Amino acid sequence: MRAVLTRVKQASVTIEGVQTGAIGQGYLVLLGIGPEDTRETAEKLAEKIVRLRVFEDEAGRMNRDISAVGGSILVVSQFTLYADLRSRRPGFSHAAPPERAEPLYEYFLACLSDLGFPPEHGSFGADMQVASVNDGPVTLLLEM
Repeated sequence: MRAVLTRVKQASVTIEGVQTGAIGQGYLVLLGIGPEDTRETAEKLAEKIVRLRVFEDEAGRMNRDISAVGGSILVVSQFTLYADLRSRRPGFSHAAPPERAEPLYEYFLACLSDLGFPPEHGSFGADMQVASVNDGPVTLLLEM
């Protein structure tokens, strides 16, 4: 699994003009799923995300996790994180096929919920518009 995690002041996802998810302070997570990913991969990534200490403490140091700041999580499926860019036109054969990726995406959402962070989210495979106000900016790439 690959994730682009951005610390945000706020973020939202809209599908066909309807906002399906929105958060205030927290993380916007763009999630890509590869063909070798498993439920264990999803569990490890969810755990890593909620334990990251990238929010500032009183001294201005990144020393707090998302629970310490009362943050929320917005997850958006993003198969393009597995793009093959060897040519000018991206190929997506390195991404897990939808019938494998969608259950893992749903399981990842459940893992976050089990860890105390029921995520807001988009819809797997939908054409989505994502808006965010980055905080910092702090953007991290995670790969499990």
